[in-house]
Amino acid sequence: MKYPFQVLYFSSYPPRECGIATFTRDLTTAMDKRFNPSLKSSVLAINDNGSSIYNYGKDVINQLDESDMEHYIDKAKEINQNENIKLVCIQHEFGLFGGEYGDYIIPFLETLTKPVVVNFHSVLPNPDEQRKKVVRAIAKRCSSILVMVETGKRILHEQYEVEKAKIRVIPHGVPTIEKISTDIIKEELGLKNRIILSTFGLLSRGKGIEYVIRALPDIVSKYPDFLYLIIGETHPQVRKHEGERYRLRLIRLVKKLGLRNHVKFYNKYLTLKEIIKYLQATDIYINSTLDPDQITSGTVSYALGAGKAIISTPSLYSKEVLSNRHGILVPFKTPKSITDAILNLLSNPELKKEIENNSYLYGQKMIWPNVANSYLKVYKNIVDISENVGLKKLPNIKLDHLKNLTDDVGIVQHSKFSVKDSSTGYTLDDNSRALIVISKYNELFNDKLSKDLINKYLSLIYFTQKRKGTFHNLVSYRKKFLDRKGSEDSFGRAVWATGTLIANNNIYENVRALAKEIFNKAKDIKLKSPRSKAFYILGLYEYYKKYKETWILEKIKQFANDLIQLYQDESSKDWNWFEKRITYSNGRLCEALFLAYDLLKDKKYLKVAEESLNFLTEIVIKEDRLILVGHNGWFNQNGKRAYFDQQPVDASSMVDVYLVAHKITNNKEYYHDALLSFNWFLGRNLLNRPVYDEVTGGCFDGLGEGYINLNQGAESTLAYLMSRLNLELYNKSN
Repeated sequence: MKYPFQVLYFSSYPPRECGIATFTRDLTTAMDKRFNPSLKSSVLAINDNGSSIYNYGKDVINQLDESDMEHYIDKAKEINQNENIKLVCIQHEFGLFGGEYGDYIIPFLETLTKPVVVNFHSVLPNPDEQRKKVVRAIAKRCSSILVMVETGKRILHEQYEVEKAKIRVIPHGVPTIEKISTDIIKEELGLKNRIILSTFGLLSRGKGIEYVIRALPDIVSKYPDFLYLIIGETHPQVRKHEGERYRLRLIRLVKKLGLRNHVKFYNKYLTLKEIIKYLQATDIYINSTLDPDQITSGTVSYALGAGKAIISTPSLYSKEVLSNRHGILVPFKTPKSITDAILNLLSNPELKKEIENNSYLYGQKMIWPNVANSYLKVYKNIVDISENVGLKKLPNIKLDHLKNLTDDVGIVQHSKFSVKDSSTGYTLDDNSRALIVISKYNELFNDKLSKDLINKYLSLIYFTQKRKGTFHNLVSYRKKFLDRKGSEDSFGRAVWATGTLIANNNIYENVRALAKEIFNKAKDIKLKSPRSKAFYILGLYEYYKKYKETWILEKIKQFANDLIQLYQDESSKDWNWFEKRITYSNGRLCEALFLAYDLLKDKKYLKVAEESLNFLTEIVIKEDRLILVGHNGWFNQNGKRAYFDQQPVDASSMVDVYLVAHKITNNKEYYHDALLSFNWFLGRNLLNRPVYDEVTGGCFDGLGEGYINLNQGAESTLAYLMSRLNLELYNKSN
């Protein structure tokens, strides 16, 4: 019997109110979202002191009393008997486990026969002998150890004498938070026209909030609209021992300093949605912890993910993640330093903006899809997990960012982050791509939205066409042409787009008539560019689905022969390609020949299509992932290939050509490579970071060397959507 691959997470878990519980929930959610059902997450939940009962969800398959040593041994034996569980991942914090320094976990590990990964949420420097002994005993019985910053790795190795090769650094996970104007969220939260400083998390004396409050009088005298939000309820363990004494002390301090209109408490355990809203409304985030040895901070991590200007005391964690102008460090227990730092940011908007941008770029490394990919990589080094895990799991189709980029004229070509930049105007290229995308969406859903968007994009294409059939490519926001003559590529895409719309059986006949008019007006234009000919073939192929006109076959034959001639002129024994260098949208050249073969059955088209695609595959499919040729230098014959700047439009061309190749040849490897190529968008790429933004539904503008271009322009978003829709249509028809 084949059992599902299951990873058991040993940790606290919601509804228990605990930072590690929240972390574990978010981690397992991210893992399941990306890899389930190939790899399933389950939880062994730790209950505190045997006195608490929690109404856990179905993810929790077992519970453990942290104060009962025998319970640890019994649970380890149960795990050993469970054939589904292949690996155990422990989220470790000393206070979670019973015994001295949580040493009850050691008999658990001694009894357990499954491989173990431990994530240390605390790594205290200068340990005493007993703490060192416990940590070393845990490390000895683990296959891999995870920490969240390099500082933790160094301390474990140098002070605890843990084997360096075992330790991996995976950053604290954060939700994907859209970077939008604070004013929009402030109005929604009733905070309009206020300057917001915020702190969130479970309240306790170690937070140092009293020092922030004491820093405020000089700030509010200069900025009367200043408001400090202290968000979160008192830590349950603190409430148990001293009630609300610390919160009441802070409230008395606020009254004493006359700050009742400038400090507000939100006494509630926050949902993720609430955390994100308040972070998006925040102008400056402050972390005033009094613990210099704090090695992780979920709140600082979330603020980085939201792209906030952060002020923090110099804990071990903050010193590492806020270096290189990702934030500002202030000394412990010094209100004057906090005052100066806040005033510096408020009086220097350029500095604040620089820190926010640095913070956001750094925070994107920490989003949960990236962290999930990193955990999977660790697991693969320990247990036998298929390389194809999660490969077939596709995100839901989402048009939010497409709609966001579209106005009454058409789709705007560029954006700043996820906000459209209308000043950049429109291109025929992008509106042609948009028409292809929305036509395919309409084939699947046939709704009013798709019909409305079809009209917008088709209208702009019609507007750009000249009397003799060619097109302008660049149109200003005020609908003025910014070029004398459009490119051949944009011409080819316009033919491809109108051909795709003509083939759609769901559209109104008068809409099809306009598309056909544009298409036929362009049919006699002469082209030189090989990609424009390939795009043209794609459009002709679509047109022929609806109208079996003989001139279509003749035109396909003409352009396909041109590509064959080019291939024969430029290819050699070691270079099976159409040009002396490999550049952009490469898969479209092969795709056009596959489609030409499908209609004309001339085997020379199939031969060259397969030869060139297999050659391209050897270059871009490496280590079971798509590694595109970068636009920063391309790949010249007899020269070095560029690995960056990798573009979504190239990934899209590879997904689509592999789908077409699989359809025509029935070679299963092509379908596998189509899925592999699509996963480039989801993080299976050279940076191991998603290029698709699941929050906005947009796609980032490419992979640079060590970074992602976080703008979400039309070309990138449309490239993602085209491949996602092609996969959906293909899977539906096969």
